[in-house]
Amino acid sequence: MSRVGKKPIDIPQGVEVKIITEDVGIKVNVKGPKGSLEIVLPQGVAIEEKDNQIIFTVTNPEAGSDKALWGLTRSLVNNLVVGVTEGFLKELEINGVGFKVALQGKKLVLNVGFSHQVEYDLPEGIVAEVEKNNIKISGIDKQLVGQVAAEIRAIKKPEPYKGKGIKYIDEQIRRKAGKVVKAA
Repeated sequence: MSRVGKKPIDIPQGVEVKIITEDVGIKVNVKGPKGSLEIVLPQGVAIEEKDNQIIFTVTNPEAGSDKALWGLTRSLVNNLVVGVTEGFLKELEINGVGFKVALQGKKLVLNVGFSHQVEYDLPEGIVAEVEKNNIKISGIDKQLVGQVAAEIRAIKKPEPYKGKGIKYIDEQIRRKAGKVVKAA
């Protein structure tokens, strides 16, 4: 039994959920105060809305693949509900002498030690804020927010000697010792 899949999702006030069964799978539309999201889920997990809750059950308990999708399906739908009510946020920090970031419209302009500036176009649905050397990335789609944060971090990953680069706010960089010169 899936511990995650067993839990029902409470539908908050002001959120509208539509469950549509199709040939490909189950389509779930969620509309809330921050926007609307939809996802197509694979078959194998039954979804029903009852008493302001979404309940998930496995259609074929003997099939291992259906049981494996049970918790995943619940998590994906929960991310939609949380996204349209609260949204998601990732914070990045830039460390290094002369490293800067600026926001120009829908572009992030990064000076991170290369011979040129790196421009990153923000996709639709993502909002970025820049404060000194911190970047806040927010949006309603959890997957898209995480993907954008990972792509920005990949521009200049933090190095282990001085920690220069782009890292998540809560990320710990394992430091290495530098070269040691032996006395002759």
